[in-house]
Amino acid sequence: MTKPIEISRQTLLRRGFLLEYATLGWNVVGIVVLAFAAVAARSVALAGFGLDSLIEIGASTAVIWELSGTGEDRQRKAMRLIGSAFLALALYLLVQSTWVLAAGFHAHHSPTGIAWTAVTAVVMFALAWGKARTGAALDNPVLKTEGRVTFIDGLLATAVLLGLVLNAAVGLWWTDPLAGYVIVYYGIKEARAALIH
Repeated sequence: MTKPIEISRQTLLRRGFLLEYATLGWNVVGIVVLAFAAVAARSVALAGFGLDSLIEIGASTAVIWELSGTGEDRQRKAMRLIGSAFLALALYLLVQSTWVLAAGFHAHHSPTGIAWTAVTAVVMFALAWGKARTGAALDNPVLKTEGRVTFIDGLLATAVLLGLVLNAAVGLWWTDPLAGYVIVYYGIKEARAALIH
């Protein structure tokens, strides 16, 4: 019986970098797609998800920076950056979603938003799985936390997708800002986890 081959730390680091660069690339494209879709549909959920993509870019950048060096101080700074970004997103969306609900603003249908969030959900869940495994193998709390952020991104894509589909299929306009509240909840949760780490 052969012993399982142990993956070297360098290989795991390369995999961590690759996962973060893939996340960065996807979210850079996502910001452009979501900006056009949000403006066309006048959708608070799509705008919020675009901001979430921007935050994911910041989080991935923080992880790449942290993986490039060592030390607890570097890890703490990376975690604070991730937590602060999520707090800012939650605050923005809380105000925006509340304003949209109070005003009774109806978002338009968005086939582009539906297609993009559906594909993004699948991609984010796959990336989150890779980051969780790689972060655990490296015993790296920053990569593991950012993997949870990516998983939340997949959940948020699913929530926004559901809101967009319900709005398009049966005219439930309030599902759009409601999806924004889902992002607020997870944003606060992730911010708290990152900031108290």
